[in-house]
Amino acid sequence: MRLHHVQVAIPAGGEGEARRFWVDALGMTEVDKPSELRARGGLWVRGGAAEVHLGVEEPFQPARKAHPALLLESVAELEDVASRLQQAGFEVDHTQRESFPGHVRVHAFDGHGNRVELLATGP
Repeated sequence: MRLHHVQVAIPAGGEGEARRFWVDALGMTEVDKPSELRARGGLWVRGGAAEVHLGVEEPFQPARKAHPALLLESVAELEDVASRLQQAGFEVDHTQRESFPGHVRVHAFDGHGNRVELLATGP
């Protein structure tokens, strides 16, 4: 068994802000949704083996605790991504940086307030 994708909710009309976080700042690639699902709104993104489906949910409530965790290749890549997110104006929380044994991690919040964990193997 392996994970196919993670679904993250966004509000109606939130696709632009989702692209700004997931594609522009995080560096994932938008992939085409099947034609029968496009009318629902949202978008799908992929980076390496990770796929995230950003789906419209009304009423919208950001996920502040539940979250996808994306494993990056190195601590250097983690630092680069965290810096890009901060430069783009997104909140990045470094307070739990070394609280996950064997990993370095940060938590970022997309433009809708959803929590996303970024981690890399490291000290």
